[in-house]
Amino acid sequence: MSLINIQNLTFGYEGSYFNVFDNVSFQLDTNWKTGLIGRNGRGKTTFLNLLAGKYEYGGKISANVNFTCFPFAAEKKESAVCDVLSRVCPTALEWEFLRELSLLNVCADVMYRPFSDLSCGEQTKVLLAGLFLRENGFLLIDEPTNHLDASARETVAEYLRGKSGFILVSHDRAFLDGCVDHILSINKADIEVQSGNFSSWLKNYEYRQSFETSRNEKLGKEIARLNESARQTSVWADKTEKSKYGKASSGLKQDRGQVGHKAAKMMKRAKCALERTNRAIAEKAELLQNTETSEDLKLFPLAHKSEILISMSDGNISYGARTVCRIDRFELRRGERVALDGKNGSGKSSLLKTILKETATFSGTFAAASGLIISYVPQQIDEIRGKLSEFAENAKIPESLFKAILHKTGFTKKDFDTDISAYSAGQKKKVFLAKSLCEQAHIYVWDEPLNFIDVFSRIQIENLIKEYRPTMIFVEHDKAFRDAVATRTVLI
Repeated sequence: MSLINIQNLTFGYEGSYFNVFDNVSFQLDTNWKTGLIGRNGRGKTTFLNLLAGKYEYGGKISANVNFTCFPFAAEKKESAVCDVLSRVCPTALEWEFLRELSLLNVCADVMYRPFSDLSCGEQTKVLLAGLFLRENGFLLIDEPTNHLDASARETVAEYLRGKSGFILVSHDRAFLDGCVDHILSINKADIEVQSGNFSSWLKNYEYRQSFETSRNEKLGKEIARLNESARQTSVWADKTEKSKYGKASSGLKQDRGQVGHKAAKMMKRAKCALERTNRAIAEKAELLQNTETSEDLKLFPLAHKSEILISMSDGNISYGARTVCRIDRFELRRGERVALDGKNGSGKSSLLKTILKETATFSGTFAAASGLIISYVPQQIDEIRGKLSEFAENAKIPESLFKAILHKTGFTKKDFDTDISAYSAGQKKKVFLAKSLCEQAHIYVWDEPLNFIDVFSRIQIENLIKEYRPTMIFVEHDKAFRDAVATRTVLI
C-alpha cells in the first residue's frame, strides 16, 4: 500500500481569472479503485493531467507509482496489435497479453490484425489490456465508455473490478457502480473522498443535502426570531433607561439604581440574542455550499397529426458499395421514445443518418410524414469556437433561452464569458443539447447525447423527457438513462 498525497494544490490556466484548484489537500490509496466525479468544467481531466505532470502547479503531489493517462496515444497504428502492445508494455509476454484480452472478451486473432482496423471500442480494450500490465503502473482513465456499447461497458466494468489501483472519470452510473470502491468528488466548495460506489455516494449526498436544507430553514426562522427578540429587548431597555429621570405612575420619584439595573439586564439579554444570531448566521453560511443547481428544464415538442412519423422496410442501409445493416421493418410512432441498441458498428448511427437523409442511403421503402421537423444532436462534436451569442445567432435559436438552459445545467457567468473552444468536452456537448432543447420539433434525434455529460445534468434531462414526453429516437449506452426514458428498444 502507498499513498498519493495532494498538499495545497493550486492551479489555474494561463490567462484565466479563476483557479481550477485553490490550496486543496487530500490523500488517496493506490490500491483503491477510485471513481472521480464532478460537474462539467470542475477540473476532473485537469486533475488527471496534473498527476501525470503535464502542467506546472503550486503545492505538492507525491506518489510512489508511475502515472499513465488513458486514452493513450498509440504509435504506428497501422502496425499489428501485437506490435502496438509490445510498445505499450515491452516487459510483458504474449501469453500475458492474450490472458488480458480474453478477460475483455477480445478474440486472440486480433493480435495479428492492424490496430487501425479495429473499432474504437476494440482499441479501448486492447490499450487497457496493455497498460494494466505495466509494472508499478497506475492508470488515470478518462471517460473510457464513450466508444463502448452497453455490452462492452459491462465487460470493461467487470475487468476493472478485478484490478487494483486506478482513478476513473466516468458519468455512467451503472459503470461506476460496477467497478469502483471509492469516490473522489470535486464539489462546488471542496473536494471529498468517500468509501463506496457511486450509488452509495449519491445516497449520502442526497441525505446530507436534505439535512442541510432542513437545518437551513430552521436557522432562517431562528435568526428572524432572535432578531425580533433583540430588537424588542433593545427598545424596552431604551425606554426603561429613559424612565430613570421621570416619575412612576404613583407620582413618586423613580429609584434610578433599580431602573438602571433593570435596563442593563435587558441590554445584556439583547446582546446575548445578538450573539446567538451571529452564531446562527455563521452556521447557516456553512450549509448547502455544495448544492448542485438542478433546476427543471423545459421542452416544447410539436405535435404532428400523423400517427406514424417514420417508416422503413425491406432494404439495406449502405455507404456506397458497403452495406451496414438490413432493415426489414421499422416504424417510429408519435409519442414513442425509441432507443437503438446494438454493438459498435452495427448501424445505429447509420439508421439515424438515414432518417436525417445524410450520407447513408437506404435501398428499401422509406416514408416520412409531411412537414416533419427534426432536431438533431450529433455524436461527434465538430471543432467549435466563438462566443455563445454567436453560436445562438448561427443556429437561429433565442439567445436568452439558450443561455438560460445552459445556466440550469451548471454554466456560470465565467463560462458565458469564455470562448467555446476553451470548454471541456462535456460543456461543448451541453451546447449542442441546449440548442436542441431550444428547438421546437416533431422528432428529436439524439446520437449518444450524454457522452461527457455529468451525472446531475443526465438526471435533469431524464426528468425533462419524462415530463414532456417528446417523440424521440436515440442511441445511448447509459443503461440508467435508457431504462428511465425509452418506451421501446430496437436491436440493430
